[in-house]
Amino acid sequence: MGSPLFRSPPIHRAEGLPYFTPANDAGAAINAQDPSIPTLFRPLRIRDVILKNRVIVAPMCTYSAESDPTSPAVGALTDFHIAHLGHLATKGVGLIIIEATSVQPNGRISPNDSGLWQDGTDSEQFKGLQRVVKFAHSQGAKIGVQLAHAGRKASTVAPWLASQAKQRGIKADESVGGWPSNVVGPSGGEEQIWAPGDQFWPPRELETAEVEEIVRAFARSAGLAVQAGVDVIEIHGAHGYLLHQFLSPVTNRRTDKYGGSFQNRTRFLCEVAAAIRAVVPSGMPLFLRISATDWLENQTVAEGTGSWDMPSSIQLAKMLPDLGIDFLDVSSGGNHRSQRIEPHTNYQIDLAGQIRQEIHAAKHKTLVGAVGFITEPESARDIVQGAEEERQANEAMLSGLKPQADAVLMARQFLREPEWVLAAAKKLDVKVSLPRQFARGLL
Repeated sequence: MGSPLFRSPPIHRAEGLPYFTPANDAGAAINAQDPSIPTLFRPLRIRDVILKNRVIVAPMCTYSAESDPTSPAVGALTDFHIAHLGHLATKGVGLIIIEATSVQPNGRISPNDSGLWQDGTDSEQFKGLQRVVKFAHSQGAKIGVQLAHAGRKASTVAPWLASQAKQRGIKADESVGGWPSNVVGPSGGEEQIWAPGDQFWPPRELETAEVEEIVRAFARSAGLAVQAGVDVIEIHGAHGYLLHQFLSPVTNRRTDKYGGSFQNRTRFLCEVAAAIRAVVPSGMPLFLRISATDWLENQTVAEGTGSWDMPSSIQLAKMLPDLGIDFLDVSSGGNHRSQRIEPHTNYQIDLAGQIRQEIHAAKHKTLVGAVGFITEPESARDIVQGAEEERQANEAMLSGLKPQADAVLMARQFLREPEWVLAAAKKLDVKVSLPRQFARGLL
């Protein structure tokens, strides 16, 4: 098995930084056109953005932003995020998606979450995001941001504090920067608390005008992200946060234009997507993360109303081209405590594959990302093998493989193994470029 090699061009200084670092491009296949190279290490073009490989860092909340609501740096990314995300950029990933970043102060999961609601390019939130983006670009990685609103799952403390207290969640009150009176959802009241006991706040029901304002907030944040230089924007519509709460009839009991029918329950998401698409460049990709199912089939809570399930997700997926969404990031669950999940290695990969098959049957071109329990290079390779359009038909036929996604998203594996991409290239016998500063230890 051959060792990864350097590219041949001379060292160039990375642009856009006030200090020297060589312009790295780690993780890019030396000869990406070689037909023997696995699809995992082939470039992926999405609108005007080209990912050097199909490995994406999924958003990971780190609860490490300033929490003091009186500080101008509240919600801003910090040097920690440069160290954390920047290190992944040096180690060869194609795209990094920055953790859930709230479009409003009360949309954070915890007071220590990141945000992008401050107006202007001189705000600390903007400057923190721009610093992370510039460093990632200097290392050859593309970078995106996941825009989010936590809804009824907001105003809790960091999970390690909850873990110390042996609880699933601990309310964040005003003494630690929380907002107990302004936790919101599509529907309100004690019955809409995310988890039982004294762990989460009861949400209040959003007024119609407030929902419309959140749509505008998503657009404002997207506009700022574009100015900060991000390559991709992802809308967070999964894991029981606000957009998912609107999608599911279990958590959406509204009677206005945002509740009731499938059309009404998806209206909020559709408006958010349209508002973002209107303010970002035409060449910028727009991603959407969804929970493909609530995992509430045959559960009492869904009797009479139904839940968000695979048929719902497939119906939504077929709407995405008209919404300007290019990439569907398929996860699952997180919307109700009664969910029944039986995790196994491919349980979410299978969901992504089913949705992708339906998208292709409808002759749509929306790309699909698979996430969950992806740890081994061979598994990642097989999930996407043959996914590129120009090779898909004959390669799938020859190999017997049926691609389940166009890219893989990984999170916790990068916490365990930041150099996963380079290790995977070596294991799969793919020659890739290396970060110059680390090369002696990687050859």
